[in-house]
Amino acid sequence: MKTKIFKQHIIYRKVNLVFGILGLTVLVLLTVFTSCSTDETQTVARFTELAMADEFDVEGAPNPAIWGYNIGDGSDTPAGSGWGNGELQYYTNRTENVKVENGVLIISARKESFNGSSYTSARLLTKGKLEQTYGRFEARMRLPYGQGIWPAFWLLGDDSNGTEVWPQIGEIDIMEYVGDEPTRMFGTVHGPLYSGGESISKAYELNNDRFDTGFHIFGIEWGPDYINYYVDDVLYNQITPDDVPGEWVFNRGPFYIIINLAVGGSLPGPPNDETVFPQNLLVDYVRVYKRSNN
Repeated sequence: MKTKIFKQHIIYRKVNLVFGILGLTVLVLLTVFTSCSTDETQTVARFTELAMADEFDVEGAPNPAIWGYNIGDGSDTPAGSGWGNGELQYYTNRTENVKVENGVLIISARKESFNGSSYTSARLLTKGKLEQTYGRFEARMRLPYGQGIWPAFWLLGDDSNGTEVWPQIGEIDIMEYVGDEPTRMFGTVHGPLYSGGESISKAYELNNDRFDTGFHIFGIEWGPDYINYYVDDVLYNQITPDDVPGEWVFNRGPFYIIINLAVGGSLPGPPNDETVFPQNLLVDYVRVYKRSNN
């Protein structure tokens, strides 16, 4: 049985202030991030009221009360083929591509001919099952590796029964990663006038470590007018309305979770002869907390 640490990850320093003969220890949140031009003190929120936790302790298919699937190659989506990104895989709900085993969710990208595509994988989502405005969203994952491999853990805004479309509905990418850069991941927001290549993004890089050799926690804490980005216990970025050139669409309604493992596409490019298949995205848990304070 694996051991799980069920706690909130924040950054802090203990600052000792001495007033005369009185010793007082105060916990001060002093996390600072570096933007392109300035350094600013971040708002650090504490969200502790659990809304959902999938620990992936039941073997077989993912919990249908939490997870649904996108099926297909994306060619019938409004954005065009390959889910709008030129991706090469066909998403399925087969056990070959998605299952819970030994306490983890396994999403497998495979090189195989399937319904006209050369690769298969899976894309899970909580649309219509878990949608929430604000809070902490986190997942503990071990990422795959290789040219053309593109996993993501992200949030997409509700489309008001199809009456609104991307990027107006908003997108929050908690973790994106390309498999030929195993020490680097990035977090991003997309909205009107700042989508696709114009999105607002920041990378986080490991020192003397790789994302494909161990588990790491990827999360955001999201409240009115800010989104804080975390890797493990490091708060590495904050995005606010002042950082985007268009409308801030992240105060207007619920978002749902998507976890997918893409093959190819506009960001990573296609696999090459050195890309080994299958590639697995391992998810130890997904937890969502309500914004009940701050």
